[in-house]
Amino acid sequence: MRKHLLACAVIGPIFVSAAAHGQSAGPVQPAARPAKTLTQRIGHTDPTRYRRSEGVHAGAGSMEFAPIFGTDALSTNLIFVHRGVIAPRSGIGEHFHNNCEEMFVILDGEAQFTINGHTSLIKGPAAVPDRMGHAHGIYNPTDKPVQWVNINVGLTKTYDAFNLDDPRTDVALDPIPQFISARFDPAQLRPVAGMDGGDGTVQYRRAFEPSVFSTPWSYVDHLRIPPGASVGTRTMAEMSEVYLVISGDGEVAIGSETAPIHIGDVVPVDLGQSRSIRSTGATPLDMMVIGVAKDLASKASYMAAQAARPRAAR
Repeated sequence: MRKHLLACAVIGPIFVSAAAHGQSAGPVQPAARPAKTLTQRIGHTDPTRYRRSEGVHAGAGSMEFAPIFGTDALSTNLIFVHRGVIAPRSGIGEHFHNNCEEMFVILDGEAQFTINGHTSLIKGPAAVPDRMGHAHGIYNPTDKPVQWVNINVGLTKTYDAFNLDDPRTDVALDPIPQFISARFDPAQLRPVAGMDGGDGTVQYRRAFEPSVFSTPWSYVDHLRIPPGASVGTRTMAEMSEVYLVISGDGEVAIGSETAPIHIGDVVPVDLGQSRSIRSTGATPLDMMVIGVAKDLASKASYMAAQAARPRAAR
């Protein structure tokens, strides 16, 4: 506010001076908003901000959720990150996205995921991506609420949806999912020493490769950093990232700024920004990482570079 008042004080005399000499000063441009600090850019899970919604996409029951990030979080085509709770015997009805795609994540419990009319029960923590132009939904058949996250990425920053008016309750279940899914199971992680020049050995896995997605969405990773270990500094000119803290405590550095991070926090790293991460708690810092490329050409270049690397280094 002080900067805004100062700007008005400076612009005012210039405008009056020009008018006094019979000159046209032209429109007065509003003062630019000050850039957000890293602490302000980090999103937080806050159940007090959740809002109750009934029949989401014609689904059963109700859920409570709130946005953590919107379209302004990154310069790339991340549309939103939502966080909330799916109530018992409630869910999100089956629906399409034709210009964007999203991924439902459950952090605990279990839920019935549907892709293109096929439904399977999957235990959390787990994620199921829905590619652009395919139908998806989710239902919590249990007596306990399920912690839920939704990430959406598009060809542009415009969201679209087409409902099928199908809550997907009391449907036949496939014992083996007939769609892409992944569980965030620590047993599937592999050790990586000195990741990006960091300290110690971290645990890492690429859960979803670039080919899983049709938009500039490029990958989903699972990263676990033991206490005292770190991931070193890395900068990617044509890839942005979102780090969602599943559990633990740590510290993230973006450029010259450093901020603490805790369970439920979500960290945006935009194109060309350097990042490093350190685990500072008594337990591992467990994170899900979302990569979104600048555009489809940048994603193709990234895929080609990854394919050229030795398999052991991927």
